[in-house]
Amino acid sequence: MLTKELDHFYLKQEEPIKSCLLALRQIILSQDKEVVAVWKYGMPFFCYKNKMFCYLWVHKKNKKPYIGIVEGNHFNHPDLIIEKRSRMKIMMINPDEDLPVNTIEAILKQAIDLYKKGIITVK
Repeated sequence: MLTKELDHFYLKQEEPIKSCLLALRQIILSQDKEVVAVWKYGMPFFCYKNKMFCYLWVHKKNKKPYIGIVEGNHFNHPDLIIEKRSRMKIMMINPDEDLPVNTIEAILKQAIDLYKKGIITVK
């Protein structure tokens, strides 16, 4: 069941990463009533009107959580990095510090606005 897989992803993480990811999930879900959490590609994704717009993951090299912005290549923000991706950009999060909520919300708003403004089409 999707809920069990989603819940298991968060619960299996060690602190402080677990708390960080759970807080990020709440921030993402609170951005718009059309945002829902789903389990895709073995990862927690968030969709806006059934279109994937971001996801949460833990970086393999530095072991820090990050928010992946699916259409990150459509806008620039100093806290987003592209690494070796062509479409997505990520925002690294330090789980040992307070979350930069205003910055996270600004980036998420830019991502959702891509869909609202029709830059990224929603079926």
